Amino acid sequence: MSSIVKEIKEALAVLSIPEKAEFFPRFFKTGKGEYGEGDLFLGVKVPDQRAVAKEYYSRLNLEELSELLSSKYHEHRLTALFMLISKFEKTKENTIKDEVVKFYLNHLKYVNNWDLVDSSCYKILGRYAFENKKESILRDLSEAEEMWHKRIAVVGTMHYVKKGSYDLTKEFVTRNLKHSHDLMHKANGWLLREMGNKNEKELISYLNIYYKEIPRTCLRYAIEKLDEEVRQDYLKGRI
Repeated sequence: MSSIVKEIKEALAVLSIPEKAEFFPRFFKTGKGEYGEGDLFLGVKVPDQRAVAKEYYSRLNLEELSELLSSKYHEHRLTALFMLISKFEKTKENTIKDEVVKFYLNHLKYVNNWDLVDSSCYKILGRYAFENKKESILRDLSEAEEMWHKRIAVVGTMHYVKKGSYDLTKEFVTRNLKHSHDLMHKANGWLLREMGNKNEKELISYLNIYYKEIPRTCLRYAIEKLDEEVRQDYLKGRI
């Protein structure tokens, strides 16, 4: 273990809260057969992880970051992703951005829980794909078998939504509308809701075509910010 990675792990260990270490495995569904099966937790709060990431990100190279991201402990991986985001956002050099994106794609197996996905993918892959017109990066993930890859793809379009571009979000939601896992229904609904927050007309137009096919969880997420009467119309099939 490199000395800097050891120092970071020690810094996180000091911030461990026993009650959180006991609670997080239940919250992130780490039991046998659950989506986070086998994940381990130190019990460090996210703001504390962000603080550690801010302090250390500029001192690690990608090889050292790989060592931290491949840890069996959840907080090590999330802190590593916070550092990777900072490296991506703070540089103006395209070659470094390219390296960060390549690194992220090569380490996808460690981006393996919903908070790890949601905290990082649109800030790195989504932004990179948007700025470089490389939608194929996200599209390939959307078509993958792995559920976390599909979630990375649709949540990655958050950057597009923030920029007022909705086609990719609608494409990925539609492709995985009937996915078997509730975590995909929630992600799809979340992105539809965000699209509606930016442009309600776009959301209504999409819902009017697909709402009878949309799983209930996804639909409830998608319509959460609509007027109550409109929400009830969709929930009760009156459109």
